Amino acid sequence: MPITSYDSSDTPEVLDRREGPYGEVVLRRHGALLQIIANGCFLMDTSDGRSERRLVDAAAEALDGRAAPHVLIGGLGVGFSLVHAAADPRWGRITVVERERAVIDWHRAGPLAELSAGALADPRTEIVEADLVEHVNETSATYDALCLDIDNGPDWTVTEGNDGLYSPAGLAGCARVLRPGGVLAVWSAQPSPEFEETLRNAGFQQVRTEEIPVARGVPDVVHLGVGPG
Repeated sequence: MPITSYDSSDTPEVLDRREGPYGEVVLRRHGALLQIIANGCFLMDTSDGRSERRLVDAAAEALDGRAAPHVLIGGLGVGFSLVHAAADPRWGRITVVERERAVIDWHRAGPLAELSAGALADPRTEIVEADLVEHVNETSATYDALCLDIDNGPDWTVTEGNDGLYSPAGLAGCARVLRPGGVLAVWSAQPSPEFEETLRNAGFQQVRTEEIPVARGVPDVVHLGVGPG
């Protein structure tokens, strides 16, 4: 997707506002950008997306040529990760877990459809409306890669309940749904040495943190680890 820019003097226009099970979610337009706000906290916009795309590519590369892998993308957001995965023929199946009905609606029949319509129509794509933490703990499905982008990072969660995903118990759940040699990739707005250590203590191997330069501010990062077993 092209990188767009906006005039910072513009007043954001609210396109939709919903009260969901986890609080208020808002879609607004700021110049050429679409932005998602949750409970007053800025989550993401359509300005760049390079780190969200790298999240998916880094996981694919770590799988080292595995045939037709199944990727779970945690968080639909503005669609960068999904669209990028759907453009890559290496992926055999693409499951997106998104807990906010509003976000799904904005992609299926709202302003974000112009970005993601092709990816949603891809026969490999499945959208699951569920809380990611609950899905990981309850699903009987298994995946070759988990690409998780539901927070601003392990140390900066959108809701308190997400904290458990990055704990030893949460990582055990991630390991449970990963096939042997599967990859966990976690997006973050900043590095978390503590999370790296938690990954290692949970049995993940080849743990590393990759920095991705962004247009403005400090680099985003992707935390990576290969599942135990």
